[in-house]
Amino acid sequence: MHVAGEQEYWLVQTGVGPEKAQQCAARLLEGQSFSLLISTGFACALIAVGIGALLVGHEVVYSAGTEAELLPPIDVPGEERDRLVTYIHSIVSPGHMGRFVSTDCVIGSAWEKRAFAEKTQAIGLDMESAALAVEANRAQTPFIIVRTVSDLLDEDLPLDFNLFLRPTGWLKGIGSILAAPSCLLGLGRLRRQSLIAGEALTVFFRQYVAAMADQRQARVSASM
Repeated sequence: MHVAGEQEYWLVQTGVGPEKAQQCAARLLEGQSFSLLISTGFACALIAVGIGALLVGHEVVYSAGTEAELLPPIDVPGEERDRLVTYIHSIVSPGHMGRFVSTDCVIGSAWEKRAFAEKTQAIGLDMESAALAVEANRAQTPFIIVRTVSDLLDEDLPLDFNLFLRPTGWLKGIGSILAAPSCLLGLGRLRRQSLIAGEALTVFFRQYVAAMADQRQARVSASM
């Protein structure tokens, strides 16, 4: 939890994947009221951008297997969401704002990413935002997606990370690394990209919190 002036910010780690995200959000929103829920973290780019680029989602598609479902609009109004959107419009290119797609598995190959981009017209891909959007709508909580790019549209991930999402998959995952040691170079690249994406996300939220604090102070001063 972080407090800036009279504003309180909670950072909650959901875990990887739609099921964990849904369970975490349901528990969180059941016992607490929030003015805004933000799905944040890393994303795969489905447009031509660089590592660390900020992508903002106003709607989200859920895709399981070969089926894609457009979820109900993310349209719960809220003053905090309006202020964040206004701030984002001042610093983010319009081409970096649009639709996200969430999947139930890690999409690792460039050809799969391009297929998702063409099928959904999304700008970014993750595994949690759709589940979070559903719970936010259910709780009538304003919602938005703000993520930074950790892997690009036209690059393959160095190994099948889905192995590590299964309880018994770790041994197979380690085995795949031992069988193809060259993937360690790709893992090193992905780590460097993740560090860049993480730093970009940190910078954004620090600047956003400071900007919101300044706006509140200005409103207080104007009312005196």
